[in-house]
Formats: sequence, C-alpha cells, structure tokens
Amino acid sequence: MTEESAIPAGSRQQKVQSAEVGVGILKALAELAPATSLSKLAEYVGMPASKVHRYLQALVDSGFAEQDPVTNHYRLGRSALQVGLAALSQLDVLKTSAPELIALRDDLNETCFLAVWGNKGPTVVYVEQSLGAVTLVTQIGSVLPLLSSSTGLVFDTFLSPAETAALRKAEAASLNAKQLKEIDRHIEEIRSTGVHQIHGLLMAGVNAVSSPVFAMGHTLVGVVTVVGSASVLTDERQALAAQKLLTTAQAISARMGGEMPKV
Repeated sequence: MTEESAIPAGSRQQKVQSAEVGVGILKALAELAPATSLSKLAEYVGMPASKVHRYLQALVDSGFAEQDPVTNHYRLGRSALQVGLAALSQLDVLKTSAPELIALRDDLNETCFLAVWGNKGPTVVYVEQSLGAVTLVTQIGSVLPLLSSSTGLVFDTFLSPAETAALRKAEAASLNAKQLKEIDRHIEEIRSTGVHQIHGLLMAGVNAVSSPVFAMGHTLVGVVTVVGSASVLTDERQALAAQKLLTTAQAISARMGGEMPKV
C-alpha cells in the first residue's frame, strides 16, 4: 500500500480543493499587484474575508505572500517571485536575450533590460545594470507605462490593438490632442526604423532607446531597452546606442526565427 492510497479519498479531495483555493488566491494577488487589502481580495475572489485570511496566513508562512506592516495590505512574497522567475527562465526570449544584453551592457556600459507583455502591461523581466558608479535602478517586475515610456511605445506599435486597447484607453484619458498626435508620430517612426529614442519622457534627465524582439510569424515577444542618464547618454552616444541596440534586437529575433514586419 502506497502512502497516497493510505489517505482516505475524502481527505485527498479536501486537500486538492484546498490547494485549488490557495492557488486561486495567489493568482488574485498577482492580478491585484502590487498590493491589495484583505477586503478587496475577498471581494475579488468571491469568498468571505475570514476564509481568505486563513489562506493568506498559510501563504505568508510559506513565503508566497507578505503583509505590509504599515498598510496591512498583502502582496506576493519572495517564494512567489522565485517560482515566477523559474518559469520565466524557461521562456526562449529570456534565455536568448540574456547573453546578448550582457554583451551590449559591456559594450555600452549602460543599463540594458528586457520587458515582456504582462497582465498589467510592459513588464521588466531581465536587467543588466551598468558597471559605472552611478546606475539607474530598473527592477525586475517593474511595470512601465504604455504611452509614456520608450519600451511601452514599442509594444503599442507592434502588438494588436485588442491587446493594448484597455491600457491605451486608460492612459490616453489624461493626454491632450497634441500629445496623442505626438504619440502617433512616435509610432510611425518606430514602425519604419525598428528603434525608438526617448529624451526624458518617462523621467526627467533619463534617456532611453528601445527595439522590438520577434519570434516566428512576426510575433512580438519582447522589447529590449538601453537606459541611461542624459548627462552620459548624450545625443551622439544615444544614437550609437540605438544602432547597437537595433543590431542586438535583430540578432535575438533571428535566433528565435523572427524578424520585424515589413512596413
């Protein structure tokens, strides 16, 4: 008799159901990221707050969730991050991009990162920080705006309108007609050149260059970006970074059997 067969069928079913509930709450924490209250989480999963609280305590004890001591809000814990990173490491785009971004970082000595499209929008999944004394902190898991970041604008250019519609509508609501027209100009430039340069759009004094990565069938699977201080990443140096980034993005795409769609 195996250890599993010794467990009554009813107990096994209860454990499976309990695990399913726990996974559902964990997924809800991810969807309500970066943090959420117990009441909002309970409403989101459609369960009594007391029941959700019991599962949250188990998740906190196992490291899959954390509670902010100031706000009492819950967020994903270190164990959840480790599992997520392990899953991401299986993605071809991450494994293929990593050595190329290391080489680019070493060449330019500027911070380079890879972002993929997540449930909240452009999400940073890999970072190679510059080796200089002053670095720009771009963290894994950071979610970037769609219309006010170089990375986001590249996603907006090459993803289908259905994928970006909700986020685009939300961000566009705070922009005027002139700003929206400027965004359209940026998108035309990205589509024709395959690379995009930003001067302090997301953050004053910070410049960035982004380029798309494609898999087979012209499928956009990520965006690679070089970011640096405007005092160092000057116009001339940024233009050089743009050329090298484009070459890097094309090399990653080629290894994945993709290429940028023809205009």
